[in-house]
Amino acid sequence: MKRWFLCLFLCMITFMNTHKATTPTTELATFAGGCFWCMEPPFKELDGVLSIIPGYTGGITKNPTYEMVIKGKSGHLEAVQIAFNPNIVTYEELLSIYWQQIDPTDPDGQFADRGFQYITAIFYHSKKQQQTAQKSIQNLTEKKIFKKPIVTKLFPASEFYIAEEYHQEYYKKNPIHYNNYKRLSGREDFINTIWKNKK
Repeated sequence: MKRWFLCLFLCMITFMNTHKATTPTTELATFAGGCFWCMEPPFKELDGVLSIIPGYTGGITKNPTYEMVIKGKSGHLEAVQIAFNPNIVTYEELLSIYWQQIDPTDPDGQFADRGFQYITAIFYHSKKQQQTAQKSIQNLTEKKIFKKPIVTKLFPASEFYIAEEYHQEYYKKNPIHYNNYKRLSGREDFINTIWKNKK
């Protein structure tokens, strides 16, 4: 009897260990915020972020090039795709950083970069991400962070194409040009004006 009970107990423990709910250790977040050069650094050193890759998404052309995208010929947006550990950093935290890098009230591009390929958009990878993004927009609207309505679009995630190598970590490879671009494009001043004393 004792032996049978012990066997049953061990089987139950094994079943529980192999069927217990687990939290995935890697998720993806995909954000479009205008020029992807400026969207990479804010997330780069964040604990829990495993990688961040500039690229193109949302279009119809296979294997788009930078030249095709910036001319608006492929239908893609410049974006970054972030692999992160949700046990360390949450999707909500990533969204919070995202909003602090963009002007989500501009329907025609971002700062000096104009056209559909530079609009702001969140590409959600799950129903939960979609709901979290919608709630985040609602919270920002209620707090009246921005003077105009938020027009950032939400799309289901689609195929993501990695940008050319010279775009990866552009802020490190060309720091002078990057810093001048961020400042002269108007992005830096906008961020400082909106988020000063609000972070």
